[in-house]
Amino acid sequence: MNSLFPTYQRFPIELVKGIGTRVIDQSGNEYLDFTSGIGVTSFGHGNSRIKAAVLQQLSNIWHTSNLFESSLQEDVAKKLIPDGSYAVYFANSGAEANEAALKLARKATGRDGIVSFQNSFHGRTFGAMTATGQPKIRDGFGSLLPHFTCGAYNDGSRLTELITGETAAVILEIIQGEGGVQPAETAWLLAVAHQAKQTGALLIVDEIQTGIGRTGKKFAYQHSSLEPDIITVAKALGNGLPVGAMLGKKTLVESFGYGSHGSTFGGNPVSLSAASIVLDLLHEPGFLEEVQAKGDYFRAALAQNIAKSPHVETVRGEGLMLGIVMKEPIKTQIRELQKQGLLVLTAGKTKQVVRILPPLTVSYDEIDQAVAILEDTLLSVKIGE
Repeated sequence: MNSLFPTYQRFPIELVKGIGTRVIDQSGNEYLDFTSGIGVTSFGHGNSRIKAAVLQQLSNIWHTSNLFESSLQEDVAKKLIPDGSYAVYFANSGAEANEAALKLARKATGRDGIVSFQNSFHGRTFGAMTATGQPKIRDGFGSLLPHFTCGAYNDGSRLTELITGETAAVILEIIQGEGGVQPAETAWLLAVAHQAKQTGALLIVDEIQTGIGRTGKKFAYQHSSLEPDIITVAKALGNGLPVGAMLGKKTLVESFGYGSHGSTFGGNPVSLSAASIVLDLLHEPGFLEEVQAKGDYFRAALAQNIAKSPHVETVRGEGLMLGIVMKEPIKTQIRELQKQGLLVLTAGKTKQVVRILPPLTVSYDEIDQAVAILEDTLLSVKIGE
């Protein structure tokens, strides 16, 4: 494929069909997809209800632009925030949602300072990239945006120096996905929120990978008493169709009025037809409780079986966002897992974490199959590059 920029390090697998948790490649090989397209297809591949809604929308109208009213946008916004405490801006991706959040924070506060944290990931556009606490994402692009500061994740010792009267917003992830499936400590989250409130800074919670049910709650921040000023979502919201959203408290509406921001494709009706059903499925009675139960079952099975390996440090995460922390890089093992029919991801600064993101609809039998493959591979394959 010489016609493409080599911006991705691709596996030699082309996935051509998917149903539920399973995908098939160009050679007819079948895999358990425990990547979900990096946390995207949370309701599985080819979900019949989502597919029907998309086909229905395709038979009506594909695009209108945001110069016209959209009852579908209004309906999806209400499903995102049923109590109406936040207003919604629709974008096309997580990076776009975060860009909107950073712009809103600066406009609403009249301040410039943005605080983020080491090993975070917020996107690859200039604002989101500047906020990302990973040098490898930023290197080579020249001068980034000014007034951004990066603090230590889960370290509350210097918050008063970090978040000040010049800070417009603090942006953080409840669980750092690309950073190695690293959960935030609740006490630290609350301390950050307190310092932000004390100084008049806004709290932005990036739920792009953790949101829409991934951790067993609609949003991961709901595992604590945190009250974000701004929430960003994307990935799983469209179950594979491109859509993102920024949710801001109603008190911020006047700061994002006519002409302050916009998107040609944001809130596209085809993407939102998928998002509407995703949220319906998410809100079905008992669904999120079942996600948490599956996550607990999966994590316990991993702890019991994978802990046998001398190469494993720990298993961490929440719900169906789990990470097996290894003692060395695991490129060889990821390829072996693929040969055994299991697709997973890596994460962390040195790619030492097996990141596991199955569809939220995964069955217990499929979890058992994945654990057996992981156990066999992690115990038998030589670790390293």
